[in-house]
Amino acid sequence: MSAVHDGARRVLVTGGAGFIGSHYVRELAGGAYPAWAGAEITVLDRLTYAGNLRNLEPAEGRYTFVHGDICDAALLAEVVPGHDVVVNFAAESHVDRSIASAGEFVRTNVLGVQALMQACLDAGTPRVVQVSTDEVYGSVDEGSWDEDAPLAPNSPYSAAKAGGDMIARAYARTHGLPVSVTRCGNNYGPYQYPEKVIPLFVTNLMDGRTVPLYGDGGNVRDWIHVADHCRGIQVAAERGEPGEVYHIAGTAELTNLELTGRLLDALGAGWDRVERVEDRKGHDRRYSLSDARLRALGYAPEVPFEDGLAATVRWYAENRAWWEPLRKRSEDAR
Repeated sequence: MSAVHDGARRVLVTGGAGFIGSHYVRELAGGAYPAWAGAEITVLDRLTYAGNLRNLEPAEGRYTFVHGDICDAALLAEVVPGHDVVVNFAAESHVDRSIASAGEFVRTNVLGVQALMQACLDAGTPRVVQVSTDEVYGSVDEGSWDEDAPLAPNSPYSAAKAGGDMIARAYARTHGLPVSVTRCGNNYGPYQYPEKVIPLFVTNLMDGRTVPLYGDGGNVRDWIHVADHCRGIQVAAERGEPGEVYHIAGTAELTNLELTGRLLDALGAGWDRVERVEDRKGHDRRYSLSDARLRALGYAPEVPFEDGLAATVRWYAENRAWWEPLRKRSEDAR
């Protein structure tokens, strides 16, 4: 179904200067989603350490930027009205940071979602999408979760995301807010902040550094290219049912050990560059999603993992000017 009128949409993308949100903005502005061609795009972003306006340079001149926080109810009351669609990417998302200090994760991922849902309700927003994660389910030993699986998050990050999802669900069920939730696995691709595992390993290996491998390396993750994730979000936004959850599954289920081997091969490095480190607290063993519900709406991933990984490695090799300042800033802050 389509919950918004035909013609040019006015789309508000919260967290639109981050890794996944900026990819969505670049694709939407570039005409990758024909049903929403010519959309008027507003990006709302707090520009925390992971938000970067340079991520949006390819879409320069095709969006309006608002510097702000989704926890700011007064600002949302000004920005949200008049938009046909709100897609919420705004989140604190790094698990290790949430283990060290959980407060900001609860603030943004729970309280921020509540503030945004209320603003959308007050404004009568015709369509809302809450972007979430497979980590809300905890760990699964075998098989794949469907959308009705119970939530059992194990990290402060995933618990906060689950809280935000439940807030969105409550606004859908209690108030009839037309919001859907999407949940996805591990993303990779260009413009990903270099603290995340693939860009961290790629940039470290490029510079002759070692890479850290948690525990025995047997933790399994489902990898998806950011372009496929954003394409799935768009399908859910265009055709999804309000109040429903939609999974966006990846194209490669790999142990961290297998992923490390592929990255070493891609960079021409040996296993002597791998440093074994103590396992993360509460480290989930395996994630896996069933995406039959979204596929029934016409979605299918298009980026084979081997091709996407090779293109991602090339991007970081060709864009040192983007990631080197970010890495230096992170190292200086320690």
